[in-house]
Amino acid sequence: MPRKQKNKNLLLIFTRNPELGKAKTRLAKTVGDETALEIYKFLLQKTRDVSLKVTSDKAVYYSVKIRTNDIWDNEIYQKHQQNGEDLGIRMKNAFKDGFASGYKKVMIIGSDLYNLSSENIENAFNNLNDNDFVIGPALDGGYYLLGMNSLQENIFENKDWGTETVRKDTLEDLKDKKVKLLEFKNDIDIYEDILDIPEIMIKFINSK
Repeated sequence: MPRKQKNKNLLLIFTRNPELGKAKTRLAKTVGDETALEIYKFLLQKTRDVSLKVTSDKAVYYSVKIRTNDIWDNEIYQKHQQNGEDLGIRMKNAFKDGFASGYKKVMIIGSDLYNLSSENIENAFNNLNDNDFVIGPALDGGYYLLGMNSLQENIFENKDWGTETVRKDTLEDLKDKKVKLLEFKNDIDIYEDILDIPEIMIKFINSK
């Protein structure tokens, strides 16, 4: 769904369609499918609210099916479906689309981070003025944000996605590039990830 390009920066937001039994499945093992879905919908809203304040163009990449009537305003967000058999290929194709559309800086975030701010994202775009890549390291060994000035396809290949080796292997691929590492943050995958977030615990766990 093309939109008129407003600037040279593009923020990609990867989302999973919020369906019962398919959202936050590792978290659901502890809190149940319905509560896991409620928490994921809350995180989606939070990601939307944060991204609205970012000055870049924005594109939502849906895991299964593009939704036109949802929380993502069609006038603000470009909408695409993820394409590829694993996460790396899907991300690579999204970055490739962004650069092919004429954007100079392209960045990706997920939709399951509680403490990511619009300032964090703007700062990451600014860091690309002096760096080839910017990475937001996640505590589980992956990353919650990845930005670049040009596509380097090998960072999306030969990775064990969802494991603690992803960031280390990615940095090894980028050892000849100038990389800025941001502060560590924790994405929400399992029950232990929400224990230190009072808003989620009070709203979704303790109120049950």
